[in-house]
Amino acid sequence: MFVRLGSLILLGLCSTGASAGEAGYQRAFHPDQLKGPPAGRPNEVLVLGTPHLSGLPKTFQPALLEPLLQRLVAWKPGLIATEDLSGLQCDFMRRNPARYSESVATYCFDTAPAQAATGLDVPSANAEIERLLAAWPQQPSPSQRRHLAALFLAAGERGSAHVQWLRLPAAERRGGDSLSPALVEILDKGMTRRNETHLIAAEVAARLGHERLWAVDDHTADSPTPAEDEEATRVAITAAWNNPHSQARKAADQRLVADLDKPGGVLALYRAYNSPAAAMAAYQSDFGATLVEPSPKAFGRQYVGYWETRNLRMVANMRDVLGQHPGSRMLTIVGASHKGYYEAYLNQMHDVQLVSADAVLR
Repeated sequence: MFVRLGSLILLGLCSTGASAGEAGYQRAFHPDQLKGPPAGRPNEVLVLGTPHLSGLPKTFQPALLEPLLQRLVAWKPGLIATEDLSGLQCDFMRRNPARYSESVATYCFDTAPAQAATGLDVPSANAEIERLLAAWPQQPSPSQRRHLAALFLAAGERGSAHVQWLRLPAAERRGGDSLSPALVEILDKGMTRRNETHLIAAEVAARLGHERLWAVDDHTADSPTPAEDEEATRVAITAAWNNPHSQARKAADQRLVADLDKPGGVLALYRAYNSPAAAMAAYQSDFGATLVEPSPKAFGRQYVGYWETRNLRMVANMRDVLGQHPGSRMLTIVGASHKGYYEAYLNQMHDVQLVSADAVLR
């Protein structure tokens, strides 16, 4: 749907739903109440809602994240998921340019330099990574790490490549072992990229001795808005967003951001973004408002349909990873508006136990 805010929307109208005679139907099956316990350790998931760090004031210093990083490391997740598109999904989207060309340009990392350096396309690089990690040594050499970083770039997994770069001693962060000068430049720039994947997820992963991150974002529900509907869509959605809940949320954000450089400022922001009230505030200001906007073509309902689809697919990607690693702790880092939907959908899974951010961020 929206590839860029206000520009892209889902093409199809939402389904008509149940008839009036079915309105009172109550399902008898409740997966969230059928959680075992499983044999062995349960899967635990901590959803960390975050602002997008690239949008914070330029005066924000990454060092201020240290109290947050320490608490996340202390929780000891075994898997870390991020709001990034996987290289494999981007490869699929590149093969469908009529629908996804703008999404690819917005969200997908260019793997061409890494393919030139390694000789591997995205699927082949992903397969080679799996082969290597299946027999990865406890103490890999710097050469092995450099090569793996190059493979992650070829696979479209820039966050995981950054984990390998962080795990190398500073003196070993250089070219060679399939790392061309262009790839070294990409990795070096990643050391100062102002986003939550590089400054939080990769940093926590490296401190805990992980080899990779898990990119679980999903944009396969994206569609270009028909040209004749672009302006009407923009007007309808922005009008719905112009409500008292949005204004209150914006004012609260401004206060939190203004205090970021004060002692405890970062933790105060993350505690607020992950508080029980935050999900409802996001719904009232955004999705609840657009759901009821009255445009003849139901642009708001199309937008909400896109939003729910995207979150369902993101959660499915996480469940896929957990299914391959039973008994794991997963930290999943995502824009704060996703948090309520993540937790609601994850809680439907038989083998997922949610972890309150309150205890971890205390």
